[in-house]
Amino acid sequence: MKYTTLGSSDLTISKIGLGSMTWGEQNTASDAAEQMAMSFDMGVNFFDVAEMYPVPPKPETFGQSERIMGDWLRKTEQRDKVTLATKVTGASSGNRGVNYIRGGASLCKPQIHEACNASLKRLQTEVIDLYQVHWPERATNFFGKLGYNQTLHNTTAEGAVTIAETLEALTELVQQGKIRYIGISNETPWGMLEYLKQHWQKGFERIVSIQNPYNLLNRTFEVGCAEISLRENIGLLAYSPLAFGKLTGKYLNQQKPDGARLTLFERFTRYEKIHCDEATAAYASLALDNNISPTQLALAFVNQQSFLDGNIIGATTLAQLKENISSIDITLNPETLNEIENIHQRYSNPAP
Repeated sequence: MKYTTLGSSDLTISKIGLGSMTWGEQNTASDAAEQMAMSFDMGVNFFDVAEMYPVPPKPETFGQSERIMGDWLRKTEQRDKVTLATKVTGASSGNRGVNYIRGGASLCKPQIHEACNASLKRLQTEVIDLYQVHWPERATNFFGKLGYNQTLHNTTAEGAVTIAETLEALTELVQQGKIRYIGISNETPWGMLEYLKQHWQKGFERIVSIQNPYNLLNRTFEVGCAEISLRENIGLLAYSPLAFGKLTGKYLNQQKPDGARLTLFERFTRYEKIHCDEATAAYASLALDNNISPTQLALAFVNQQSFLDGNIIGATTLAQLKENISSIDITLNPETLNEIENIHQRYSNPAP
């Protein structure tokens, strides 16, 4: 395994991180325990969860992924050897179907304190190493949304929560010793800079990471966010590095494998857009030319990015998990990276 320091923090994390959004839905607690054990044995020390998980979110499974992780950490007594990250849910357009969380999730100060206390209890820990804002509360571009809506921009929603209020609440949690560092997720360049501005002007805690999607079908992080990430030392924690499994090639030629995420849940259409299949086929062919799997090509590409601090992988089987983690041992040569750029020029960000 390879390790790095997360952003400007003192957290040493594995370059491969273990995601958990299938735990409690596609994976049982027993499955999750096996995944954590294998990951830990292979050198992974960064575990990422969220209060909202598993996905798709439902009232009856809310918080289950955190509970599963908390139980494993308690039983194995490995808490002090793991960098533990979770996320607080905020409001968004239509609440993204999570209006059952705290009677309508919000990033206001009282709710952030309430959410953190509940996560600490489910995770059975006294401190969360990295506490992340799951998505912006304001109307902006995230979760594959294209085009900037000027009408929404000029409309101030009643009860809207500012980044200043959110960051002040998170700063209080650091001061109380409940969290160590603050991260953001699904953010834009403006959002990154606004969090930094509040730190510079008001002395609030500084964000150390950003967890955004990054994969061969969605490299939009490179436009705007990557420069800020490098210049301001805010590490990228890349999620969906396999584009919900699309980049494994298992969905090519209209295949719908039994038990696969895009087979089970029709709501996930982000990677079903025009040219996604053509781009995936081109990357899969390139992988075969290099005698590696499409999965290994996709993950190795993410692993080699200069702005990356952690590549958050997920899996539903141990075989998938082992292949994903083993990608850390693959280095793509300059010729292969050049071929990736050629494909990217033909199919630029088909699934932002």
